[in-house]
Amino acid sequence: MALASFARRRAYLLSRNLSNSTSDVFKYSHSLTAFSRGFASSGSDDNDVVVIGGGPGGYVAAIKAAQLGLKTTCIEKRGTLGGTCLNVGCIPSKALLHSSHMYHEATHAFANHGVKFSSVEVDLPAMMAQKDKAVANLTRGIEGLFKKNKVNYVKGYGKFISPSEISVDTPDGGTAIVKGKNIIVATGSDVKSLPGITIDEKRIVSSTGALALSAIPRKLVVIGAGYIGLEMGSVWGRIGSEITVVEFAPDIVPTLDGEIRKQFQRSLEKQGMKFMLKTKVVGVDTSENGVKLTLEPAAGGEQTTLEADVVLVSAGRTPFTAGLGLDKIGVETDKIGRILVNERFASNVPGVFAIGDVIPGPMLAHKAEEDGVACVEFIAGKVGHVDYDKVPGVVYTHPEVASVGKTEEQVKALGVNYRVGKFPFMANSRAKAIDDAEGLVKILAEKETDKILGVHIMAPNAGELIHEAAIALQYDASSEDIARVCHAHPTMSEALKEAAMATYDKPIHI
Repeated sequence: MALASFARRRAYLLSRNLSNSTSDVFKYSHSLTAFSRGFASSGSDDNDVVVIGGGPGGYVAAIKAAQLGLKTTCIEKRGTLGGTCLNVGCIPSKALLHSSHMYHEATHAFANHGVKFSSVEVDLPAMMAQKDKAVANLTRGIEGLFKKNKVNYVKGYGKFISPSEISVDTPDGGTAIVKGKNIIVATGSDVKSLPGITIDEKRIVSSTGALALSAIPRKLVVIGAGYIGLEMGSVWGRIGSEITVVEFAPDIVPTLDGEIRKQFQRSLEKQGMKFMLKTKVVGVDTSENGVKLTLEPAAGGEQTTLEADVVLVSAGRTPFTAGLGLDKIGVETDKIGRILVNERFASNVPGVFAIGDVIPGPMLAHKAEEDGVACVEFIAGKVGHVDYDKVPGVVYTHPEVASVGKTEEQVKALGVNYRVGKFPFMANSRAKAIDDAEGLVKILAEKETDKILGVHIMAPNAGELIHEAAIALQYDASSEDIARVCHAHPTMSEALKEAAMATYDKPIHI
């Protein structure tokens, strides 16, 4: 079926509420018709759409709403647009990951390519300045997009005083009232705290503090072996810190495919990262110059101590919904504060919607963006759709790890008969040519139909390679479909083609 006709059919089914492909996040049992408020609001409402939060979900929703001809206002408390992702998350971390990788390559790999230096050193202030420049340019860019699309931008902390009115505490100490027919909560998430550990952003830091350290710590302990912890551990480990990762669970990044996860951990260990799995922190002492952690096995047992100059708390994130006045207007939330919505992103209160990290689903910037577009399309009387089962995830270490679809463990749990195709980058000509061949591609496909169920890649630039797989899953492609597409040679993407060949038949180059 042609892509355009596929999209039209999906839109038709969703408009008729006949599709069963929506994620579990939308199983909230409210009638869709109860939320089809449209624009039948009182004449006192000034905006068609008001967005609370200017992060990836919020600013994208605001721009899309304006593009659809809706009068739109975006409220953001930070004073700069882009949210956590742009200001103290995705963007600054990727800037530091790239800079630290360049230093690591210069000290460990350049000589193999015939490039030699008499000395190489880290200029941390310059590295931080490059990061800050990238952030500043991008935040100004979003403001420019707001002006281009005629989005009204209000700086301040917004909270509900009614389902159609937001009170905004402005930076100058004043208060403004913003009214709207449809209000979208896009306030994102905040760092999850741990009992007994106080983050001071000096010796005990969150990811925000880890992005702004003024000196390279001799010993850095990371609490939490998820995406953020491993990325920030990689940054400081590459430029001289001794990294120890403490994780309560038995595995790192538990959402990853098990086979990929094990290879990934071995790769990080080869880079010098140490892991203490199935371990919990039971005490923190900051009375001396450094930090002393008291640890014990997750199942209980003898306690040990671990000293560090800096401790990074990276135990996940929690939805930022406190203080918004949701209880005042009767918006229903779950036990961790997430707003419950239906498949149109509507809460139980007519005219109030929510997207991104404040609703169930992956806490990822790109997922929030898709939420924002789809939500606004519904408000405008169009059809939007986000399939949370097909949202790619990436760990931006080196090698990167990227995945989309189901893991092998999930496929087994579903009782589906499946095949696995794998191809190592050691057999990929481009990877060998650039001397960066660690990793593999792994494809899971249904045995009877060859429909692709999941793709997992560990490789340099895996985050770029994964999108061919994401498109394949979106359109229910088979492994043979990918295998029969001509891939340019020599490229890293040929490994995906070969893994697809290995899934339904046999690869050529191994």
